Amino acid sequence: MRTSTPVDGKAAPASRGAITGAVWIALALVYVVWGSTYLGIRIVVETMPPFLSAGARFITAGLLLAAAVAWRYGPAALKATRAQLGSEVLVGLLLILGGNGLVVLAETSVPSGLAALLVAAVPMWLVVLRASTGDRPPLRTLGGVLVGLAGLAVLTSPGLSGTVRLSGVLLIVVASVLWSLGSFSASKLPLPGNPFTGSAYQMLAGGVGGVVVGLLRGEHRGLDPAAFSTASWLALGYLVLFGSLVAFTAYVWLLQAAPLSLVATYAYVNPVVAVALGALILDEALTWPIVVGGAIVVAAVGVIVSTERKK
Repeated sequence: MRTSTPVDGKAAPASRGAITGAVWIALALVYVVWGSTYLGIRIVVETMPPFLSAGARFITAGLLLAAAVAWRYGPAALKATRAQLGSEVLVGLLLILGGNGLVVLAETSVPSGLAALLVAAVPMWLVVLRASTGDRPPLRTLGGVLVGLAGLAVLTSPGLSGTVRLSGVLLIVVASVLWSLGSFSASKLPLPGNPFTGSAYQMLAGGVGGVVVGLLRGEHRGLDPAAFSTASWLALGYLVLFGSLVAFTAYVWLLQAAPLSLVATYAYVNPVVAVALGALILDEALTWPIVVGGAIVVAAVGVIVSTERKK
């Protein structure tokens, strides 16, 4: 999961350039890399503890991003007020610890493709949060939410039938709600002007939170790093460098350089990429609830995003 979303209420810059080759390269990175993070998480948790590995991932990524900000913009770019730091900690705990952390835990029992399709419902929950605060989304948006909820009902059927653990499915639903709450809160709270600075603090806060939760769960007891597979180590490194740094940098740049309508398409391309990779690399089954429910959710998200970007 990512640290922001184009329908989270934050306005992107009004002026955008032409759709150049660089834009398509950056968009391809966001499509493929973010779509592949679910596969990476699934490989990591095969031999690594969920919260400790996720915490290590985001602490490392946060430190690297902070160093990059200091190198690119100068150390002063890392300055933040107490209120801004408090906001970043709250958002980081909601997004990284709650949103991403619960997905990592759930993927110990839930296929990566199914996890991605359940997380794809984030734009739906954002609409619900907006409506709960007095906003009045268009009827087409609300219709998209209702259709998406129907798709979620189909996607949860593997848990109800016992094909996968229902607890894992519910964890991902809760994670998507927490991610939505974090994204929604980020649009209302005082944050540093540099988005990279804010993301670094969010990653650090969420990463530390993940380590604390992992220790409270006893994930460190009997921990033997020598038992971690090479595949898990490589996947963890991939998530740090590509999932948390390269793709996010490309995403933030796209918000400045490309039409929002184009950038927003990641919301319904990522789960398709995740399902395809899960089936091809991990041989995850494409059951009818995943195919039908996933298609309904992706279509509903497409309706919501296409309607919202016209506002």
